[in-house]
Amino acid sequence: MKVLFLITGLGIGGAERQVVDIADALSRQGHEVAICYLTGPALTIPNSKAIDIIGLQIKKSVSGFIKAYFDVRRIIRSFSPDVVHSHMFHANILARLVRLSIRIPRLICTAHNTNEGGKLRMFAYRATARLSDVTTNVSAEAVLAFEAKGAVAPGSMLAVSNGIDTERFRSSVAARRALRSKNGVDENTKIIVSIGRLVKQKDYFNLLRAYSFVLKNDICTQLWIIGDGDLKSALVRESAKIGISDHVHFFGIQRNVEDWLNAADIFVLSSEWEGFGLVVAEAMACEKVVVATNAGGVSEVLGDTGFIVPIRDSIALAEALKKALELDPDEARSLGKRARERVVEFYSLDRAVMRWLEIYKNRI
Repeated sequence: MKVLFLITGLGIGGAERQVVDIADALSRQGHEVAICYLTGPALTIPNSKAIDIIGLQIKKSVSGFIKAYFDVRRIIRSFSPDVVHSHMFHANILARLVRLSIRIPRLICTAHNTNEGGKLRMFAYRATARLSDVTTNVSAEAVLAFEAKGAVAPGSMLAVSNGIDTERFRSSVAARRALRSKNGVDENTKIIVSIGRLVKQKDYFNLLRAYSFVLKNDICTQLWIIGDGDLKSALVRESAKIGISDHVHFFGIQRNVEDWLNAADIFVLSSEWEGFGLVVAEAMACEKVVVATNAGGVSEVLGDTGFIVPIRDSIALAEALKKALELDPDEARSLGKRARERVVEFYSLDRAVMRWLEIYKNRI
């Protein structure tokens, strides 16, 4: 089978990692796969050298969109895929419009969040819905959000969960020791790690406030923040302003996120909204204790294997972090093992690939 993935960009993010992981898995199975991205640098790329990566470097303008239309049309004509699978708003709408002028045997469009923009974008989704064979989102909660906003007709959007590479994301004592040693941290220090883009969605200001409350009771901790984004300078200033900068460390973008998860004792997510919360599932696969806000599909993924708190509630987030820090080693290990078992059972990459192949082959 020939599959063309069309995505808005290949920057750092959950949607981008998921597309690349699915593409790699399909390639390993012998399918012919290509990835076309519209804009930005390719920071997240597949391991397989057999996957063709096509960057269009489209400018964000009307003329850029028109150019993208003809470029994508040309790529589809040349590659002649059996399936085009688009991801994220711009790629989804573009793929649908291109289908008006060229044959696409099967078109799957996937949203990756509860929130992909305002009313105009939701109208664009609804107005072009008939042009895709299947439209999906990454969790049941995300599907409900799209229905509530009028982006899709009730019952017309499928929930297809993300998949985690449970061989890559697994507990590793060696990785834990190596990264802690590199950063001068002993086993008596509890590490709380958060991984994500430093943008409004992730609500890191909420996390910093919560952590300041934690430090009033437990100073033998550090907060490690992995990622980059427009709010980094403001977050660094905020941590200094509220007097916690000695305990908060910004490490920027890191490729080996599984090692950073293993080095930590607790993973925390403070987002205002999420579609699935891919990094939550990755932390679960590494047997970490997870504290997360009830954003989008996160509670769906976490189940009863961690701590869920309301969004934008620093006090509740702080209390959950304190409870997580107070777990004895046996309790923490038990919670982590149950979390991994949940991911292996419901959210493995193999399971996700099997589901996508069923959709590609029109068996659903």
